Amino acid sequence: MSKPMAFAVDQSRTIISSLIHGRQVSGLDIAWLRREVFADAEVSRDSAEELFAVERADIVKAPEWTQFFVERVTEHVIWQSRPTGVVSDEQAHWLIHHADQSMSAGALAVLVNVLAEAHRVPQWFLAAVRTRVARGWPGVNEALQGALAG
Repeated sequence: MSKPMAFAVDQSRTIISSLIHGRQVSGLDIAWLRREVFADAEVSRDSAEELFAVERADIVKAPEWTQFFVERVTEHVIWQSRPTGVVSDEQAHWLIHHADQSMSAGALAVLVNVLAEAHRVPQWFLAAVRTRVARGWPGVNEALQGALAG
């Protein structure tokens, strides 16, 4: 008779992906993600990629989504890598790749926030972000106008 093996299963990827299948991300979903999935503030690469998948999805997102998305991806890129505060070439390529797939105001907000919080980034990354800002991704002008009006 064999004894069942106990092992930890990372369900965060499935949990985050389920938001896409539900076709919306509510404020309650975000509060739940903060409390249950990201309670320890750890954001794995898989979880960060899933957050980008939610950002890319054509679903209804609560107003709190963008702040949550920016915070979690910045946490992954800036504060959980060593040395902290330094964006490596590999991280910068990964981030640009996912932001380009999303082409959203939220993805651009991640790029800008990473630049704001990083102590050091590759020079090409700064130029790449500036190019994307100048390009005017969908929703960026509306987001800027809303921010200036508020």
